[in-house]
Amino acid sequence: MKVLVVGGAGYIGSHCVRALQAAGHTPVVLDNLVYGHRSAVSNEIPFYEVDLGNQTAVSEILKKEDIEVVMHFAAYAYVGESVTEPYKYYDNNVIATHRLLKAMIDCDVKKFVFSSTCATYGVPDTLPITENTPQSPINPYGQTKLDIENALKAYARAYGLNFAAFRYFNASGADESGEIGEHHDPETHLIPLIFDAATGRRKNIAIFGTDYPTPDGTCQRDYIHVSDLARAHIAAFEKFGEPGTGLFYNLGTGTPFSVREVIAAVEKVTGLKVPVVEEGRRAGDPPALYADNTKAVTELGWQIQYPTVESIVETAWRWHEGNPDGYAD
Repeated sequence: MKVLVVGGAGYIGSHCVRALQAAGHTPVVLDNLVYGHRSAVSNEIPFYEVDLGNQTAVSEILKKEDIEVVMHFAAYAYVGESVTEPYKYYDNNVIATHRLLKAMIDCDVKKFVFSSTCATYGVPDTLPITENTPQSPINPYGQTKLDIENALKAYARAYGLNFAAFRYFNASGADESGEIGEHHDPETHLIPLIFDAATGRRKNIAIFGTDYPTPDGTCQRDYIHVSDLARAHIAAFEKFGEPGTGLFYNLGTGTPFSVREVIAAVEKVTGLKVPVVEEGRRAGDPPALYADNTKAVTELGWQIQYPTVESIVETAWRWHEGNPDGYAD
């Protein structure tokens, strides 16, 4: 199918573009390059430097390229910034997304794949987290994602939109080729920050809290490889049935790894020592967060190819070692 990948020059979007090509689909990329990188996308792929909220331009692209499916990866995703600059997040993640959806409806494009987040669950009372776990976001970022999830239900009822919303856990890793990977500015994800500490690009990596009720006292999270994420999105295409079909899936391995375990994996893969400092707990950090991925595995036939943090780190290191400064652009 012809697929418009909104945010296709970003971390997850660029990996999804490659997965689409590998699966025989035809991707078209739309990205405003605020956080994306033009060199993450092959020059052979049609590329439009356009904002997702530009309804007129998006409509023209949908018609010109004869788009059948839209995949949306263009949200702002810094949790802390969403607290200090909520307008920015509601403007892009909610208002601009509604304009994208309106362009789709007007152009009769009725298949939509949405990048959501486990942040919609907030701090759950029980683990693992299923799709039926109550959603109670604790920051504007998670709330904006939940707002769109709820809007999608209304669009499905009113306009016959087919959609799949994927609630990610900790996206990590890089393409096996080492040609594309993770490059954020600022970088907030644990694995690339540990690489920077190991290679001397930063003084150390801080462990926030060593007295949690976990096996080694540090927080546990569910790390899911970015290519595994991408393949799940494409598998959803086959599940779009009657108009108005709405699907929700958690995407994680279901196995949590602690901060100390991630650091140990980096040291093993790189052969480098990681300087560590121990600090107090951060407010709002749950001891553990991990998914129940049964629904995605059962309904989508989704198979995880990178089940361990070490296998994820190996691919991430291949990219990082070859591109220590990230993308040139």
